[in-house]
Amino acid sequence: MKLTKKSHACVRLEKDGRTLVVDPGGFSETDAALGADAILVTHEHPDHFDEGRLRAALEADPAAGVWTLRSVAEKISAAFPGRVHTVGHGDTFTAAGFDVQVHGELHAVIHPDIPRITNVGYLIDGGRVFHPGDALTVPDHPVQTLMLPVMAPWSKISEVIDYVREVRPQRAYDVHDALLTDLARPIYDRQIGALGGAEHLRLAPGESAAL
Repeated sequence: MKLTKKSHACVRLEKDGRTLVVDPGGFSETDAALGADAILVTHEHPDHFDEGRLRAALEADPAAGVWTLRSVAEKISAAFPGRVHTVGHGDTFTAAGFDVQVHGELHAVIHPDIPRITNVGYLIDGGRVFHPGDALTVPDHPVQTLMLPVMAPWSKISEVIDYVREVRPQRAYDVHDALLTDLARPIYDRQIGALGGAEHLRLAPGESAAL
């Protein structure tokens, strides 16, 4: 499997000539979803869900489909009948040849005064990759590669470190990093790498790694 990091929370996975894209939101490249056979969206916030990017990908490939939670699906399903699939915690499905399990139900708490929205994470190919979206969800399955939301308005670094410790992946790649400045990155790299208990890695947008 080939993992390619796109900007912010978006990643592309390629296997056997097919492509799965997760969270091509408004902070990611405008073509982040193009060429995808399947697209997964974790929740409705604009840095994870961009309607224009999804529509462009679905219009470019009539065989492409989207799997997402209800709040996103209801925004685009009417325009693409039969191609937008609503999923929730506990569901399993196959998309573009990837086996996917859905874990989690709620977005992390941003502030007690802000109502929590739904959020799901995707465990892909039996734990080879887990993308939690905007939550520190721990799946009930071993994880090889954790897509780690390294910096967000709803988290602090101690929570990120403890999340890596709890998931216990073989490796963790940073995502959700558009707001993390280059000045701060060495601090995060050093502390998560030293304290997380797993190999901590980072890819620049456009860089790839073999899993």
